[in-house]
Amino acid sequence: MAPPPVPPALARAASGLALAAAIAWLARRAHSLSTSGAIAATIVGGVCVAAGWDWGALLIVFFITSTLLSRLGRATKEKRTDAMVAKGGPRDAVQVMANGAIFTTCAAAFAISHYPAWQALAIGALATSTADTWATEIGTLAGRSPRSIVSLRIVPAGTSGGVTVPGTVASLAGAAMIAASAVLLGWPPIVAWPAVVGGVAGALADSVLGAVWQVRRRCPSCNILTERRVHPCGAATVPAGGISWLDNDAVNALSTVLGATVCWLVVRSTGGT
Repeated sequence: MAPPPVPPALARAASGLALAAAIAWLARRAHSLSTSGAIAATIVGGVCVAAGWDWGALLIVFFITSTLLSRLGRATKEKRTDAMVAKGGPRDAVQVMANGAIFTTCAAAFAISHYPAWQALAIGALATSTADTWATEIGTLAGRSPRSIVSLRIVPAGTSGGVTVPGTVASLAGAAMIAASAVLLGWPPIVAWPAVVGGVAGALADSVLGAVWQVRRRCPSCNILTERRVHPCGAATVPAGGISWLDNDAVNALSTVLGATVCWLVVRSTGGT
């Protein structure tokens, strides 16, 4: 008696894990991912491919474009933001999940139910992560002095909630790129422009959350605001405002939730599921 056939989703998941592991290994060798980040990316990739190769392809588009942009002018960007940003260098597991958890959850749900609403939520979340990443990388590289999205005052490069014109244009382009990629991969065209709306809305929410509620710290030696627990001068920083648990990773995760929700609501308002 022949063994029962392997369910397609499980077969894809196994293949996806193998492919994701290979890509994560290369990314680890290239110092784009830390060890924990590579493990998380492998799991994310396997789950997404279980929903379909188109889901995995979208994730690869996000990862490759984000990695290339992060490497573009890296030395210049690090020099401008080193004293401010909490994390630099390879992405760790927390960063991977902050950007990809919602997309991955939707992929798992879609693999089980094939309910179209999961596509709307997923594309909104991924468009948000892409829009935010492109805005950060291009905005920092452009060298324009960012302004707080709340007060419009000039703030140091790398400050959460700081926006620039080049960064804002890049945000729109990133969301549009994900939307176009989804349609080319066979996703329903009805999700395209809502994905752009959701992605840009999520990226803007990321800036507002970062400017108003994200935890801030101060170097007592240099009297400079930073996200770092230890300032480059070597001094331990102290809390200086914001919500203690709301760091940059938490802000990224919350913004993807908002971007996903906005996209889904816009799709529903236009007669979609």
